[in-house]
Amino acid sequence: MAERNCLVANDWICWDYVTSRSQELTDATLEHIWITGASVLIGIALSVPLALLARRGRRWAAPVLGLTTLLYTVPSLAMFSLLLPVFGLSATLVVTGLVLYSLTILVRNVLAGLEAVPAEVKEAARGMGYGSARLLWQVEMPLALPALLAGVRIATVSTVALTTVGSIVGKGGLGNLIAPAVNTSFKAQVLTASVLCVLLALVADLLLLGVQRVLTPWTRATGRPAASGKGA
Repeated sequence: MAERNCLVANDWICWDYVTSRSQELTDATLEHIWITGASVLIGIALSVPLALLARRGRRWAAPVLGLTTLLYTVPSLAMFSLLLPVFGLSATLVVTGLVLYSLTILVRNVLAGLEAVPAEVKEAARGMGYGSARLLWQVEMPLALPALLAGVRIATVSTVALTTVGSIVGKGGLGNLIAPAVNTSFKAQVLTASVLCVLLALVADLLLLGVQRVLTPWTRATGRPAASGKGA
C-alpha cells in the first residue's frame, strides 16, 4: 500500500510542506519581522514629538489626537491604495501605512504617561535646577516609560497582523503566502503561514513584556499596572 502524501491530499497539517518550503517560510518570516520592526521603531520616533506637541494644550491636542484617530479608521486596503502613487509598489509603502496606524496607539500612550507624572516631582526637579530638556529626558520620560512600553506592545501585535495586508503589493511577509494559498485552497500553506504569524505576535509580546519588566522594576514593586492603549 502506497504511503499517503499529505501534499497531494491537501491536508491542513502537512510536515512535508514545512520541510520542502522551509526556505520560503524563513524568507517570508524574516521579511515580516523587519517590516514590523521598522514600522514600530519609526512610529515610536514620531509619536514622542507628537505627544509633546499635544501636551502643550487643547489647541494642539485636538488636531494631533483627532488626526491620528482618523488615520486609524481608514481601511488598510484604502490606506495602501492612497499611498501607492507616492511610494509605488514597495516595502516603503507598507511601512509608511503601518507607521500611520501605529501612531494612534503610541501617541496616546506617550501622552498618558507624560500627563501621569506627578506635579510635585516636576516641581522638585525644577527646584534642583533642571531645565525643560533635562526635566523631560531625565525625569518625565523615565516615569512615562511604563505607559510607552505598554503602547509599544499593543502597537507591535497590531502591526504583526496588519503587515499581512502588504501582500497586495507583494511586501506582506507571511501574508505573501497566505493570500495566494487562500485563493488556491492550499490548506497546508494557509495554516502554516497563519500559525507562524500568530507565533510572531506572541513571541514579540512576550519579549517586549520582558523588556518592560526589566526597564520598569518599580511597577512590579508597587503592583501598579502600566497604562494601556486601544488595540486593533
